[in-house]
Amino acid sequence: MYRLFAALPVPPEISAPLRKLQKDLPGASWRPEENFHVTLCFYGELSENQARDLDELLAEIEADAFDLRVEGMGWFGRREPSAVWARIGESDELRALASQCERAARRLGIPLEKHPFTPHITLAYLHGTPLDTVRDWTEAHQAHRSAPFRARLFHLYASVPRRSGGPSRYDPMADYPLRDLHAGFD
Repeated sequence: MYRLFAALPVPPEISAPLRKLQKDLPGASWRPEENFHVTLCFYGELSENQARDLDELLAEIEADAFDLRVEGMGWFGRREPSAVWARIGESDELRALASQCERAARRLGIPLEKHPFTPHITLAYLHGTPLDTVRDWTEAHQAHRSAPFRARLFHLYASVPRRSGGPSRYDPMADYPLRDLHAGFD
């Protein structure tokens, strides 16, 4: 069984400044920089056959490359915060790509979680952090913005637990390039 999700990688010029914000929040289990990504669709536990079928459908996705940027901070969990994250600005291209990744799962009968799509980069999972403390932390970093970065591909990642404990490792299992009409002109 594989624990799989489709996501956009985050380049070092975006992740390094975010890493510097990972402090001063009690109860935060900070995510390592190599785990930063923008989830398009979480698939959950899949068999090897399901993973292979999903890979084939994801490889059929045709989409153009597009620009993203970090636009402030947020958190999940209204009364009991469970995570803090960097907000990714909405775009039609991002939403369309996420929808195509979800559609691949539905075609295979893979049940999906019923959460609204909120583009973000998880910075920390929280354990007993008071709501007021989370609100103060996100407000203190709300002005954080990144330069635009280009999404030129997405991956099918496997979440692999570490034997020693600690955060899971996210291994790209497959790459799916996006059409980049500006390739060579950057």
